Amino acid sequence: MVCPETSSDEPLTPAGRLFLQPGTDLVIHCIICGKNPADMDAIKSAIKSSLMVQHPRFCSLLVLDKNGFEHWRKTPIDIDQHVIVVNNRLDKSGNFIDETQGSTTTEEDDEAAVNQYVADLSVSSPLSTDKPLWELHVLTAHKCAIFRIHHSLGDGISLMSMLMANCRRTDDAEALPRMVPDKKTVINGEKGRDWFWLVGVLWWFLKIVVFTLLFSVEFVLRSLLVSDEKTAITGGDGVELWPRKLATAKFLLDDMKLVKRAVPDATINDVLLGMVSSGLSRYLDHRTPNALHEGLRITGVAMINIRPQPGLQDMSKLMKSNTKARWGNKFGVILIPVYYHKGCNDPLEYLKRAKAMVDKKKHSLEAYFSYKIGDLVMSLLGPKYACMLNYKLLCNTTFTLSNVAGPLEEISLAGNPLSSIKVNTSSLPQAITMHMLSYAGKAEMQILVAKDIIPDPEFLAKCFEDALLEMKEAVLRTSKA
Repeated sequence: MVCPETSSDEPLTPAGRLFLQPGTDLVIHCIICGKNPADMDAIKSAIKSSLMVQHPRFCSLLVLDKNGFEHWRKTPIDIDQHVIVVNNRLDKSGNFIDETQGSTTTEEDDEAAVNQYVADLSVSSPLSTDKPLWELHVLTAHKCAIFRIHHSLGDGISLMSMLMANCRRTDDAEALPRMVPDKKTVINGEKGRDWFWLVGVLWWFLKIVVFTLLFSVEFVLRSLLVSDEKTAITGGDGVELWPRKLATAKFLLDDMKLVKRAVPDATINDVLLGMVSSGLSRYLDHRTPNALHEGLRITGVAMINIRPQPGLQDMSKLMKSNTKARWGNKFGVILIPVYYHKGCNDPLEYLKRAKAMVDKKKHSLEAYFSYKIGDLVMSLLGPKYACMLNYKLLCNTTFTLSNVAGPLEEISLAGNPLSSIKVNTSSLPQAITMHMLSYAGKAEMQILVAKDIIPDPEFLAKCFEDALLEMKEAVLRTSKA
């Protein structure tokens, strides 16, 4: 929409402009499943009184000035324009079911139907610019709703923080969801600050310098020249337009914590990366047995929150323009290599290799470098070249991976207790994207694939599930020995 600029218009951030370019036009999907049927009056009332419609991004139109620069312009909100109600039941292919035929469906059928509905949205349904860039699709027959929010409005941390601010715990209707507590390091006075401490600090600083230089050079090369070897799961230029399928891998957080404790100082993210490495190796063995060489590198892209506070944010701080927490897209990108291994006597080797790699990443400023270089390219060369570099990076890598820690206990939204919360994004040039979110002791990973390249995402999801179970069994065997 091209309009004359007004004094109240707010220009988009560089990251916001990037996510509006054709090659990187991204929509975030949040799938929320309730235990009770959807009450449309309660849902609309909750939206009208929510923090969401108070935030300027959610009540602003995207407009272009005469020079083609994007701006946000405040506009009145018509809730009915944003809420799309689908009353018919869907089948596994996303088609409407004629319920007069008396067909019955299972919980697995419902999940598959919702997944396919979202998979179809991820390719064929961009958000309309004649209203603020968000929608809520309510699938009443499946007791499910899908928030669709354009990535230019904010990143996953911002949007999930806003969602949580509008939810309440089921065991205390006045309490906000309790999130995973942050770990803090406490230094007591000057204790231990001797020559050994000084040597340790110098060694730590040296590692930061070396790893930052190493990974930053690798990041630039991946954005320009170097690409993964072709495999059965490789995407590429134009693949973001191909039809999609969506599957869900399910894990117990207790299983992940048990495996985590088997390797000193390991984290849930280390376990996740070990599962991905093992699961992709299993899947490639199934698709192309004996076709790949041992140790083949498969490179992923991960988004890292670079705000001072890790994890989900305090909405009162995000709503303030002068805070370091800051609403919007505040993340860097790092490369996460995993390696193909045909079989493994010790499943925990996948975790150990993942931890060794992640530890090196933690000693680098790669995420900050990627954020600053993207901001610099956008400022100096404009969104066209920034999009080209970002798109090239996605074409040269194989997958995208993210992980967000969600509520510890069950929560409710608009008075409806939630059975599941899942997240994913619209399609990318990569043939596989994976987004995991934990909720009330469970973790569910949405696996969005280009179905002409990966026709069986359900089997891929099982590969990841089996990878964790094998690691768990290895830990239990070791503890009994």
